[in-house]
Amino acid sequence: MGIWDKIKGELIDIVQWLDDSNDTLLYRFERYGNEIKHGAKLVVREGQQAAFINEGRLADVFGPGTYELTTRNLPILATLKGWKYGFESPFKAECYYASTRRFRDLKWGTRHPITIRDPEFPAGIQIRAFGTYCVRINDVGKFITEIAGTDGHFTTDELTNDLRNKIVSKFQDAIGESGVSIMDMAANAEEIGDVIGQAMAVKFAEYGVELTELLIENFSLPPELDKIFQERQQMGMIGDMRRYQQFKTAGAIEDMANNAGAGGDMAGGGMGMGMGFAMAQQMGNVMAPQAQPAPGMAAPPPIPGPAVVQFFLAVNGQQAGPFDANGLRQQVATGQLTRETLVWKQGMASWAKAGEVAELSSLFGAAPPPIPG
Repeated sequence: MGIWDKIKGELIDIVQWLDDSNDTLLYRFERYGNEIKHGAKLVVREGQQAAFINEGRLADVFGPGTYELTTRNLPILATLKGWKYGFESPFKAECYYASTRRFRDLKWGTRHPITIRDPEFPAGIQIRAFGTYCVRINDVGKFITEIAGTDGHFTTDELTNDLRNKIVSKFQDAIGESGVSIMDMAANAEEIGDVIGQAMAVKFAEYGVELTELLIENFSLPPELDKIFQERQQMGMIGDMRRYQQFKTAGAIEDMANNAGAGGDMAGGGMGMGMGFAMAQQMGNVMAPQAQPAPGMAAPPPIPGPAVVQFFLAVNGQQAGPFDANGLRQQVATGQLTRETLVWKQGMASWAKAGEVAELSSLFGAAPPPIPG
């Protein structure tokens, strides 16, 4: 076998690309010495485009199909090479395959919070947004010229970093121009996504890439602001505050009754009953319909209640209070108030032990008499 026969045997007769990856956008067909036989078969499958590059210049582009590489099928390359009719020698050219299928579920998001203006928060709000988008190559010539260059294996990771920054930049502009309140932003996520998608489609087209879909999946707020919005939503879900307060008061009375029954001591039970009666009275006031004055008649002032006696406590050398009757019962229950605790109220000359104040004796219960000898 001669040297020429050996070289001819190493030349490739079929040019094709079998893509078994899920992230390859562009692939350079590798061959020995960059030489392709004249008359070789070029196979371009569905979802692919093939482009020939001669000395850094884009030549012929092929869509799906099977082609015989001759001067008739490579008019631009033949012109660049200066081929004459009947040229049958092997030629050198780079062949790139581009995947034109749709690449889905590409991620985008703001790496850092962005500040937007909101009518309810004039100082501005910092938010973050996340979503997905879909792209595909629709012009392999532009894509090679503007993006890939001489990269022999170009993947989606190399493209998404650049595209994500452009999406985030346009997202910030779209939010500012929309004038949508932060409370209504989630409800208008689809419309905002459409606005961003239309604007980015023009930019992507400059790279030979088609943006087929862009979605906003989530808006993220700072924790303190998110807590405020949750409280607002809960208030909106409650609706009737009177009925809500009735429900909460009834639940509190039931819990106190259960705790008093489980405790088993008379002092705790009495205190629980006293607090229960107080809360029941409050519940009755809430549930009672308020009388409406007759038209043209002024409403009478509220009836004054009995004067509330309040005591200060000396706890760990520090003054605490003042506490009303309910507050004092709670202090007894927690052990902060005992017979030996110093107390004082308005009108007393000095501090005195709680056990020596007649008004507080009922809080501690009666002491049993001594056992007879």
